[in-house]
Amino acid sequence: MNKKLLIIGFVWPEPKSSAAGSRMMQLIQTFKSQDYNITFASACAKTDNAFDLTTIGVKQTSIELNDSGFDVFIKTLNPDIVLFDRFITEEQFGWRVAEHCPEAMRILDTEDLHCLRKGRHQALKENSGFNKSYLFNDIAKREIASIYRCDFSLIISEAEIEILKNDFKVDNSLLYYLPFLLDKVSSEITAKFPKFEKRQHFVTIGNFLHQPNYDAVLFLKQHIWPLIRKQLPEAELHVYGAYASQKVNQLHNQKEGFIIKGFAKDVNEIMKAAKVCVAPIRFGAGLKGKLVDAMQNGTPCIMSTIAAEGMFGNLNPNGFIVDSSEEFADKAVTLFINESLWKEKQKNGFSVINERFNKALHQNDFINSISNIKTMLKEHRLNNFTGQLLQHHLLQSTKFMSKWIEAKNRK
Repeated sequence: MNKKLLIIGFVWPEPKSSAAGSRMMQLIQTFKSQDYNITFASACAKTDNAFDLTTIGVKQTSIELNDSGFDVFIKTLNPDIVLFDRFITEEQFGWRVAEHCPEAMRILDTEDLHCLRKGRHQALKENSGFNKSYLFNDIAKREIASIYRCDFSLIISEAEIEILKNDFKVDNSLLYYLPFLLDKVSSEITAKFPKFEKRQHFVTIGNFLHQPNYDAVLFLKQHIWPLIRKQLPEAELHVYGAYASQKVNQLHNQKEGFIIKGFAKDVNEIMKAAKVCVAPIRFGAGLKGKLVDAMQNGTPCIMSTIAAEGMFGNLNPNGFIVDSSEEFADKAVTLFINESLWKEKQKNGFSVINERFNKALHQNDFINSISNIKTMLKEHRLNNFTGQLLQHHLLQSTKFMSKWIEAKNRK
């Protein structure tokens, strides 16, 4: 009998719009490879960019917040595993899953540590060094509680694993490092990529609903791009990203070579055509999809320390990691004009994809880890008393608040 997986999505997956969407599709494909019957449910409205999961054999269901109809749905489905897409969905639906399907294994996909991103943003706004006083924010209290309530949490970055273990003292048995799960970049594939002399322009990309991406583009416009243009007067920076708002489009300036391109229909073709990717991310968390896109398509990068976090391990980066505007611009220009250096950094990127993010290195261990926990789920939960404690209090408080909202909405 096939195993059943329910994924409760914060949003419907948009792999062409965001790294989070790509990540979700990777998880879905991993579970499909193990013959899971998958249902994807979300309370979020669908956009035109949402992937039609039915085309790959995944059932799609719309659910509602604060609605006891979900209780009937979950009991009828009776899944073996429930995967929560970000801690917010676990807060909203976790207590219902625990109450009506207590035997189901509960997995949290954090996507990235929201508390880390929020803390770094606050420190940046206050022009202050990041420390624990910024990390231990209100989001952290909710997010860490969610990790404890679940049986298993997927963490995309090794740096975030260390923060959870060292700063928040989360037990290692509740955490699992699972980065992007990518196909190997073979020499046959790379041989077909456009060469150095065929590539043009600088590029950056990122969903503009994600605050760090807008901040990076604005920082590029105001502080870095003028320095690059001073050295390369004919250069252009092509800025791609879904959901570009009016304030984003207002940054467009053809004369300055700062070109807002908007939604990217095919990120691979865009990256292959570009010579250098720039990512001056000043706050954020997790792994940066734009860097992965660049490495997969042979496009070297100039990136900030935060952009590079968790990407390279002990391997050499596919470019330069710098934080000052002046050095960022100088390294970008050097990489843009130096063919031998460019080829060296491109090669580094291929190695990173194949040695760190190759799905063949991670999928089997991931599935085996899930199977091991499922076979000893009672003992696993018994060893997580903090999780039991938080589950008890959440169920009591959230349950009655949700039922009050549901009753109120009926009036």
